[in-house]
Amino acid sequence: MPLRDDQTAWFADAFTKMVENVGQAVLGKERVVRLALTCLVSEGHLLLEDLPGTGKTMLARSLAATVRGTHARIQFTPDLLPTDVTGVTVYDQAKGTFEFHPGPIFHDIVLADEINRASPKTQSSLLEVMEEGHVTVDGVTHPVPRPFMVIATQNPVEQAGTYRLPEAQLDRFLMKISVGYPDAAATEALLLDAGLRDRATLVRPIATTEHVAKMVQMASEVSLDAAIARFVRQLAEASREHPRVAMGLSARGALALVRVAKTWAASQGRTTVVPEDVHQLAQPVLCHRLVLEAQAQFDGVAVDDVVAELLAAVPPPTRRG
Repeated sequence: MPLRDDQTAWFADAFTKMVENVGQAVLGKERVVRLALTCLVSEGHLLLEDLPGTGKTMLARSLAATVRGTHARIQFTPDLLPTDVTGVTVYDQAKGTFEFHPGPIFHDIVLADEINRASPKTQSSLLEVMEEGHVTVDGVTHPVPRPFMVIATQNPVEQAGTYRLPEAQLDRFLMKISVGYPDAAATEALLLDAGLRDRATLVRPIATTEHVAKMVQMASEVSLDAAIARFVRQLAEASREHPRVAMGLSARGALALVRVAKTWAASQGRTTVVPEDVHQLAQPVLCHRLVLEAQAQFDGVAVDDVVAELLAAVPPPTRRG
């Protein structure tokens, strides 16, 4: 059923209030916060990659605090085991039965802090739950709650003691964004409040998991014209044919772009996706999914520039249908 204008107006108002709530802790980063919330409402997972001290963990914690649900933080280290994330089956001698003890992944919002410090084996323990919404331990499937979102952080400059995330793991993240340094006004505001060591304490829950579930359903009902679907398909094909790209956008990546475009449109109070929505979200959805050829990497070509070239090369639709 197509969305009504009053429904999208409610959606946009609720979305803006959540952005403002998180913005109490993450100053001067409205677009970053909007992207993070778009990821949540699109039922996706978020990878925050940036330099130390830019507010990655603050953003993740503030987002989790905005939703009145359960949340957990997992500090990824080289000695972290897969069972430390997913849980383990333990034999209860008194009852004579095996019982499953769920790990911290069984929460609505999970912060995987410094995910690239864990071994590839531990990282791979997230593949199933991020894609399928459940964990299989000893042949038994255990569903995680909904909504469910993994927010992972990593530092791109410190390589000692880290493990590079494989392409299969990266593709599970709906978006990859950077927080960046605050602007002059936000920096001065932070300095004036230097006595407040944890700004995330300012954030109070203003939405329930039921509210988020309602927003998820509404976003899925935003209409998508055939011309927009064709535009996304052409972008995917152009990425696969680009001379500097070794691995282009997959079908999963194209679907991800459509999902977030629908949520973005609803957050703007619209009932249908427009080409500008695709342009706004192409960078955070595509950049971590494209793999450049070895020569392009050697030449220092930035993936962001390749995505910009794709958007410039593929003309957006000018009419509906």
